Amino acid sequence: MSIVLKGLYKHFGNNMVVNNVSLEIEDGELFVLLGSSGSGKSTILRIVAGLLQPDSGSVEISGRDVTFLKTQKRNVGFVFQNYSLFRHLNVFENVEFGLQVRKIPRHERRERSKELLEVIGLTGLGDRYPHQLSGGQQQRVAVARALAYRPKVLLLDEPFGALDLKIRSVLRQSLLAIQKQLKVTTILVTHDQEEAFELADRIGVVDHGGMIETGSPDQLYHKPNTEIVATFIGGGNVLVGKEDRGRIRLGEVELPWPEHAPAHVQGSPVRVLFRPERVLIQRTPFLESERVHVLGQGRVVKQIFNGSIQRLILELHQLQGVRPLVPAMSYGQAQTRIEVVQTTSMQERRLGFEDNLWVGIRDFHVLEPSGIKFLACTTDASQPSPALKLALQMGQRARGIVTLFSVVSQEADIEGQLLNLIEIKRQWQDRVPQIFTHASTGDRATEILVKVQTQAYDILMLDQVMSDAENSIGSESVQRVILEQAALPVMIVSGQRASIKQILICTAAGEPGKTDVQVGSRLALRTGASVTVMSVIDPTTDAQEESRTYHYLEQAMQSLGALGVACQTLVLRGIPIEEILAEGGKAMYDMVVIGAPLPRAQHRIQWQDMTTRIIKQLNKSLLIVPMQE
Repeated sequence: MSIVLKGLYKHFGNNMVVNNVSLEIEDGELFVLLGSSGSGKSTILRIVAGLLQPDSGSVEISGRDVTFLKTQKRNVGFVFQNYSLFRHLNVFENVEFGLQVRKIPRHERRERSKELLEVIGLTGLGDRYPHQLSGGQQQRVAVARALAYRPKVLLLDEPFGALDLKIRSVLRQSLLAIQKQLKVTTILVTHDQEEAFELADRIGVVDHGGMIETGSPDQLYHKPNTEIVATFIGGGNVLVGKEDRGRIRLGEVELPWPEHAPAHVQGSPVRVLFRPERVLIQRTPFLESERVHVLGQGRVVKQIFNGSIQRLILELHQLQGVRPLVPAMSYGQAQTRIEVVQTTSMQERRLGFEDNLWVGIRDFHVLEPSGIKFLACTTDASQPSPALKLALQMGQRARGIVTLFSVVSQEADIEGQLLNLIEIKRQWQDRVPQIFTHASTGDRATEILVKVQTQAYDILMLDQVMSDAENSIGSESVQRVILEQAALPVMIVSGQRASIKQILICTAAGEPGKTDVQVGSRLALRTGASVTVMSVIDPTTDAQEESRTYHYLEQAMQSLGALGVACQTLVLRGIPIEEILAEGGKAMYDMVVIGAPLPRAQHRIQWQDMTTRIIKQLNKSLLIVPMQE
């Protein structure tokens, strides 16, 4: 192997930027790290280069452990996004720089530079300075400089990001030709899927600092394992159905279980992927001889013309009650939608916004099983705390994944806590698909925040404030830090209810993202709970704003109804905080859902605001959902 990464971790403060990354890259391979901004891919690259030291783990290059070696001794070439050419040196001098540092004789440096300028297509421009070159030419010089001393590994950090579309396409082909000609092992970082598909021998998808999945472009596009990869790479349709006695149930539609699909528990959620170009639509029913999986009839609600192709968005009423992951359900959407991609012949363009088109798919792919992921925290696992107990109950109903996490103050207590958690797991393992246990020591809020970043949890669960605030995982100080810094829904659990059957969602018209309704509806869908969506109209509200509130609640009903969730709306008049406390305190509700702003540089909430008051005064399980701005 040319490059081997083992168990890399890297923190910046409380933020885990690289999370247990292990990877092997073959000699001469062009490997692409693909991920969104802030996913950790550039940090991984800098650790390989020696520009950053990992907190733990190791880096091997050509069989040599280089984890603690300086960059100059690793035999790697690095191309930065901004190229970092020396403005006072001409092209020859820039390319020669690394050779000069290594005290290579001048005539050898000049010959090597000439060779490389020919390879990158800049023969005759050696005497020019960076400001006399185009962006594309500067990028080529940066590559030549990185290759000048024949490194074992070439590292490229978003090398085409600053260039326009046409130049990027040309330079990608140039880079690929150079890489194959010189057979240099290369790691390229990008957020551009097209770039990754065009260049990569293999792709590694990075998210939240972790290496989610690796494979060839073809593998990751057609048969990904995870939801993250399925929705991030390429356009796609991902619908959540359920396993039904060896078949897949999507609303009124039944699909056969594919031969090599991963096993699922009876009745558990099944995520089905089919790419838009594999969807067929026509005016007449499909014949049995066509071997098409029929999804029913739908109508075109949107057309997007993109030159050689067109994208169609269709609504299908046979998929009522099916939760779409992609395309995401918009607020107020009453029917599940799918995306179709077709070539733009005149006949296809004439489809228009028609009703009752027959829709089918040629093939589909089943993703690895995964339910809602709960992280339940405690400081004393000698018996299940309210947060642990409710997480296990909800994990059972939602067919989800539950992590039981204990934070203790003394290192000596960890073993006992783990044994207690393992015993709780043993008691529940026949009822919950997957249970994980973990214990750590340190500052409680810090350990919880770090744990949140190690996995893509859906809901963090804490116990409600206890009398001994110093030792309670749900103590006000711990709650405050977590609510100010965590960017996922946080549930403060009361000890009074062991299950969730009725949910009250307190929402306001026009909240960006409508995330409180979306999260609450997903929880209700997976636990079988019914929902009341409530808004409070302030006495000073004008008629226009009042009308907007009713329209907003009507959209909420449509969204919940499309998922098959039993729901109703409630409009109250008065001071919002007082009405929420009064209505939420009624015995009929097992949980109350409220929204709070996302974390920012400033605190997400002030500890004396409305959210805080509800936490303190409402003696009921409370789900606090971060809201989009």
